[in-house]
Amino acid sequence: MSQSSLIDTISQAIDGGITMLQLREKKLSSQAFLEEALAVKTLAKDRHIPLIINDRVDIALACQADGVHIGQNDLPLPVVRSLIGADKIIGVSVQTLDQAIIAEKQGADYLGVGAMFPTKTKEEAIIVDHETLAKICQNVSLPIILIGGMTQQTIPLFQHERINGFAIVSEIMTATETCHVTQKYRQLIDQQLLNKRGATCPFLDH
Repeated sequence: MSQSSLIDTISQAIDGGITMLQLREKKLSSQAFLEEALAVKTLAKDRHIPLIINDRVDIALACQADGVHIGQNDLPLPVVRSLIGADKIIGVSVQTLDQAIIAEKQGADYLGVGAMFPTKTKEEAIIVDHETLAKICQNVSLPIILIGGMTQQTIPLFQHERINGFAIVSEIMTATETCHVTQKYRQLIDQQLLNKRGATCPFLDH
């Protein structure tokens, strides 16, 4: 996807109701990633949407993103915090209760729990079962974002858990009518989860 197409897609997703944006690029050079991140940051700032950079603390600092999302094999959370400062957002991907508890103790701002289902965007992802998710919800007070296989069919399966948002990639990024599809997700979450559990609207993970 070209940078102009990416910006247009993100703009439509914002129109449709996303409340946070994560930018993830595994194949771009550092220079190309930074150029893309700067363009996305400009749009996100203008539209008042927080921008989170996946994995790359250096890119997050360079584009003045609102935060960083890290996995279990990335830089340790305390190190990331020392680099980006106390005022930035740090999200942590977790697959077990122990990981979730440690992330909370170390000062994470939110948890990305999953993958809840197999996903083509990260085929090597560890699948988290519903029992583990329930334990995390019960024992950790941080906001919880579900990741991996989040669709209009799977999201309602979590209406009885304490979920605060959903990371959605393919359904939004590949849609021919991005705004319309995002609006449908927003309506689904508002109707089935927001009033019951204080969930947010889609967290678009590119």
